[in-house]
Order: sequence, then structure tokens, then C-alpha cells
Amino acid sequence: MTVADLILHGAVVRTADRSRPHATALAIADGRLIAVGGDDEVLATAGPDTEVRDLGGAAVVPGLVDVHNHHLMAGEAELYQLAFPPTAGLDEVLEAVRAYAAELGPDEWVVGEAFGSVLLEEFSTVSTRARFDEAAGGRPVVLTDDSHHNRFANCAALEAAGIRSDTPDPAQGRIVRDAETGEPTGLLMEAATLAVTEALDRNLARTPERYRRASARAIEILHSFGITAFQDAAATVEIMGALRDLDDDGDLHAWVVSSLLSSEFLFANTPVGDELVARREEFRTAHHRPDFVKVALDGVPPTYTGAFLTPYLPSPDHGHAHCGVTTMDPAHLTDWLVRTAAQGLGAKIHCTGDAAVRVALDAIAVVRSGGDTATRYQIAHGQFVHPDDRQRFVELDVSADISPFLWFPGVIPDAIAQVRPQPEAAHLQPNRDLVDRGVLVAGGSDWPVSVSPNPWEGIQGLVTRADPLGRAPGTLWPEQGLTLDEAFEVFTVNAATAMGLGEVTGSLSVGKSADFVVLDQDPFSVEIERVVHTRAVETWFAGRRVFTA
Repeated sequence: MTVADLILHGAVVRTADRSRPHATALAIADGRLIAVGGDDEVLATAGPDTEVRDLGGAAVVPGLVDVHNHHLMAGEAELYQLAFPPTAGLDEVLEAVRAYAAELGPDEWVVGEAFGSVLLEEFSTVSTRARFDEAAGGRPVVLTDDSHHNRFANCAALEAAGIRSDTPDPAQGRIVRDAETGEPTGLLMEAATLAVTEALDRNLARTPERYRRASARAIEILHSFGITAFQDAAATVEIMGALRDLDDDGDLHAWVVSSLLSSEFLFANTPVGDELVARREEFRTAHHRPDFVKVALDGVPPTYTGAFLTPYLPSPDHGHAHCGVTTMDPAHLTDWLVRTAAQGLGAKIHCTGDAAVRVALDAIAVVRSGGDTATRYQIAHGQFVHPDDRQRFVELDVSADISPFLWFPGVIPDAIAQVRPQPEAAHLQPNRDLVDRGVLVAGGSDWPVSVSPNPWEGIQGLVTRADPLGRAPGTLWPEQGLTLDEAFEVFTVNAATAMGLGEVTGSLSVGKSADFVVLDQDPFSVEIERVVHTRAVETWFAGRRVFTA
């Protein structure tokens, strides 16, 4: 019999393993679980050198899993950028920029996030641009919106990026211009942001050490919420290099799956597509798996770039029949998925509109028709899925990667309601229907699009369909709420399975990595409105404590 290195007993253990959902004790040896069960059976694995801890009734759950975040972006924002909430009004953002700029040198940039999508119209005027010029004292200002698809740049930043009145719109992007003069207002949509990203890269001197520090800081934050596994949803050479370097030095205390960028999206001056895929094994380590590609198949609804089957509400810029388009034509997407599947790569496909979801499913169907039943596919966000396409997730074995702010009221749903017709606009995230059909629904924060990566915020919101933090009133399509048990699985075993880590983590099962969280309350024994207040007291990864409150 294997002797335990550590035994925790006297606990309320929620395992996320349906074969044994409850236990009171865990035994760990060499970073893995060797026993999960009652106190007596687990204590039987003790030896003379075993550390034995009585938790006195504390709640224990598996290490939580985040299937969709942009961890290094969040870490960089935490360490190096101005932060303000997406609920901030224009005047609040201006004052935040003014205060931040006052502490900078004359040539330093103001880089910050994230202004709410509901402010897009206010950010699309020359007068607003002038106010930011004044607030920053002439310094370049670059601000990201809450979708992280769009940016605002003031005069100095536009000049550094080479964006002028005669600069043409790039493919799959738009420079918002003054209706009378044609000069850029500073609001840049989708691919139009890349010129500013390139200018930032030139001026910020991002180094491997900066990337490593940002990655490490983000993982520290994730540990504080009990997260021990995550999928980076848009990985670059720089991001994966930071993860590799951390693991090579013994400092990567999480399971990480990376989604390799198929095209320029959020980042510039970095290999993408086939070039990045060809290099993926450079970055594989014991805890880092570069096993997915990322396809941004459409944009976001508030900027009319999500691809829908039916038109947006009429607008002066887009008329009465605008539905949006996908960033790849169906044949190109299909070819890409077939080629990457042949190389053993799954795909995370960003789809915010129902037309994009259908195009993605059609392409995956071609892969499946060739006999491939093993490649993992995730449709990310998928807040709008036509009823005719929901059963196809099951038939094609496609996971639904879903993120907070999209199943309860908030800034992004409010912005969507300004451009999409009712009742469709309120029918976001049909989670109940997907779960009832047998779809593997996996939870991700989309942090820093979500202000916080707190899984308990997502878990409570999945049940109540109300904002767990009370920032917005009401509920959003409450008929689509899940049970607490289902929502818990979404952020544990389901997410791990969707990432290809189901045999490694996601539940407290014998043989899996000893990834678990000791909590300050049992979320299953409090009122549902108190679940969001659940806090990690200790977070453990592979049998090692990596966070203590």
C-alpha cells in the first residue's frame, strides 16, 4: 500500500466525481490523490512520517478550472496599467486618466482598461478625443473596451500609430471618423487596433522578463480564487515562452492549456497561424500543453461585428439589413480545422453571433465526417445559438465555452440590447437548454473581459441569472438557470474535460493531481445569494500549497 505524505480529514469534501460526490478525507502522495473517502479508510494510508491535519469541518472542493481567460493580459494590466471598472462613465474615465498621467514622465503612455461597450458612441467623437488629449497632458492614451476587441487612442497615440484622415480602414477593421471632416475620432474597431498595438510594442519595450512577471502575477491571482487549471484563449510565442520559462524553473503551479492564435487578434508583431503551429512543441512542458488553436470567427455585437442570421437594428452606419460577417469564409475555416486536426490540435472558436456558430459547426461536421472523433472543439461565448443548432453540439461532440457577464445583467448585455432586436437580445446563453441536451458546458471567466476571474461569481450567476454583485438589477432569461450542482461541474470537471485535462484534474478522484481548495464556507450549505462570498483559505496544486489567505 502506498503511504500518504499528507492526509486531510474531518472535512466536507465535494469531489465533483459523480461516482463518489461526497467524502470527508483526502490522502496525497507524490502530488497525487491516493485515497478519497471517509476518515477511517483514508487514515489507514498513514505512515510514521505522514502529516495529518484535521480540518474541523471545513469545506474542500477540487481546484477550480477556468476554460477561457487571457491570463498574461490580465497580469500585465495588474502590474503596469491604469484600471477602472467597465461601469465607469466617461467623466470617471477621464478623471482616472488625468490622475494616472500626473504620475508619469512626459513621454510615457497612459494604457488602461476597460471602458464599457455602452460608451462606444461617446468615445466616437472628436470632442471626446480632445478631452483625453487635455487630461493626459499631451501624452499618448490607449484604452481598451470591455470586449477587448476595440480600442480608443488620443491624438498622440494616433500619430504614433500613423493613423491619419487618409489612412484606409484595414481588412476586418474600422477607423471611426468624424462625419463632417473624416478625421479619426480615436475609436478603433477590431483589426484597426493593430497599428496602435504595434506602436505600443515599440514604445513599451516588452521583454521576456516582463512577460514572465505578468504571467506569474496572473497565476498568483488565479490561485487566490482557487483556480489551479486554465486555458489561455489567445496564446502567442511570448505568452507561451513565459509559461515555458516558469515551468522550467519550477515556478508554474497550474495546469495550462494554450490556444494558438490563427490570425492577428489582440496582438501584433507575433507569429500566427501555420508559423505558430509549427513552433508549438518548443513550449510544451510538464504543466503546459499547447494543444488548441484559436479562431476569432467574428467580432462582438456592440460594434456590429458579430455574425448573425438576422439583421441588427437599423443604424446610420450599417443600414437596415446588416447581419455581420465571419472573419473566415467557410471553406477557409474548414480547411484550417482539417489541417490542424491532422496535427493533433483542437480548436477554440470565438463565435458571438448565431451565424458564426453555424459556420463553425458546419466546419467541425466536415472534420467529423472524415472519421475524426477525438479532436476537441470548443465554441467560445456562443451567447446566441439558433435552436436548430443546439443539438448539433451533442452530435458533433462540441463543448460550449461560456463566460460571465453573458448570463446575467451587466454592461455587455446592455450594450447588446442597444443593437439587437428583442426578445432575442435578452435571450443570451441558453445554458439550461444546452445542459438538458447533454452538451458539455464549460466555464471560463474571459478575464480580464470579466473584471474578476472569481468562479463563484460565475457559479452563482449560472443559477440565479442575476448579477451576483448587485451592480445591475433584474435577471437575464431566468428560465435558463442551472442547479448549483450543475454550475459547480461547469467550473470543475466539465472545464477540465473540455481542455483535455479530464484524466488529470477537475475532480477529487484517486489517481488525479492533488489539486484542491479549502474554503471559508461550504457553498452548498448557504443561501444561493451568498455563494459569491465563498473564499479560498488555501489552494493546493499537485500536493503543494500555493496560496494561503
